[in-house]
Amino acid sequence: MNADKTKCMVLYQYQNTGRSHNIKIDKSSLEMVEEFKYLVITLTNQNSSQEDIKTRLKSGNACCQLVQNLSSSCLLSKNTKIKIYRSVILHVVLYGCET
Repeated sequence: MNADKTKCMVLYQYQNTGRSHNIKIDKSSLEMVEEFKYLVITLTNQNSSQEDIKTRLKSGNACCQLVQNLSSSCLLSKNTKIKIYRSVILHVVLYGCET
């Protein structure tokens, strides 16, 4: 375990218990954080998913802008546009949401 790369987060309900949350490993103290990104999910000490939802929507909007030329094209049928939406944009927005 690398103490320099390891972060520690105390959940909100346990912050006011009067305990010291200073964790030391081999004379180095772990950094306390209020949020961190794990894989693609932003975890917060208040267990709020609002920031994660905003991040996913921003990613989906960016993806929509990238395929905007395809979706506004008259050369593609409506069914093809729906398939692009389902296979590209939805997967970007919903990636990792099961966790």
